[in-house]
Amino acid sequence: MTDERSSFSARLKANAVAVEALLATLLGPAVRADEIARPENLLAAMRHGVLNGGKRLRPFLVSESAALLGGDAHAALRIGAALECIHCYSLVHDDLPAMDDDDMRRGKPTVHVAFDEATAILAGDSLLTFAFDIVAAPETPISDRQKTMLVVALARAAGHGGMAGGQALDLAAEKCAPDEAGVVLLQSMKTGALLRFACEAGAIIADAPAEDRQRLRAFGEKIGLAFQLADDLLDLTADAAIMGKATGKDAARGKGTIVSLHGQPWAERRLESLVAEAEGLLEPYGARSATLAETARFIANRRN
Repeated sequence: MTDERSSFSARLKANAVAVEALLATLLGPAVRADEIARPENLLAAMRHGVLNGGKRLRPFLVSESAALLGGDAHAALRIGAALECIHCYSLVHDDLPAMDDDDMRRGKPTVHVAFDEATAILAGDSLLTFAFDIVAAPETPISDRQKTMLVVALARAAGHGGMAGGQALDLAAEKCAPDEAGVVLLQSMKTGALLRFACEAGAIIADAPAEDRQRLRAFGEKIGLAFQLADDLLDLTADAAIMGKATGKDAARGKGTIVSLHGQPWAERRLESLVAEAEGLLEPYGARSATLAETARFIANRRN
C-alpha cells in the first residue's frame, strides 16, 4: 500500500508540474495572434492567481480519465490547464471582500490583497475567458467536434447552472440556511460541477462511447460529493497553517453543511461510502482504473 501511495503521489506531482509549466508558458508576456496587448499588471495578477502551487487535482482527473480510455495525453494536459484557469478564476473571485473575504490562499496573499480589488476582478474575468481559448485553439490536438462538446460541457459546469450558480446559492445560505437537500444542491454545483467535468472530459478527449462518458460523469459526481464532505470536515478540524487559508469560517458564518447537520462521525462514514460507490463505478475497467480509484481515496483522506 505504501508503494502504491508513493507511486500515486509521484504521478500526481508530475502532472501538477506539467500543468504548471504549460500555464506558465500560456500566461507568458508574448502577445498571440489577434491579441492587441497583454497589460503587464493584469498578466501579473493572473499569474499570481494561477501559478501558486496547489495539487492540480482537476487537471489530474482530466489526464487520468483520458488515459484510462486511450485519449491524447497532450490534449488532456491542455484541457486540464483550461479547467485550472476556470477553477483559479473562481478562487480569485471567491476570495473578494464581497464574497468570502479571504486574505490568504495556498499560504500566499490573495489576488485582491496582492494587487487590488478591480485588478482581481479583471484577472478572474480574463482567466475565465482564456480557458475557452485554450480548449478551442489549434494547438489542442482533437477534432473541432470534440472541442465543441468540451466548450459546451465546460460552460455549463462553470456557469449559472453549475459552479457560479452554486456560489450564488452559497452566498444566499449565509442569510437563510438551506435544508439538507439545499446544501447538497449547492455543493454539487459549487464544487462538484467542475470535478464532474474533469472526469467526463477524459471520455470526450478519448472520443469514447456514451456509456463510458456517463460512467465517468457519475464517478465525477461521487468524488465531487466526497471532496466537499472532506472539505467541510477539514474546515471543522484542520489547522489554518496546514490548509493555507482560514478555517472554521463556515461555522462562524452559520453556514449549514452536511457535517453540521449530521455530525462528524456520520460524515466520516458517509465519506467512506462515497469512495466505495466511486470505486464500484470503475470496476468494469479493472486494473487500468487503479489510479482513478486511488484518486477517490486521496480526495477523502487529504489533509489540506
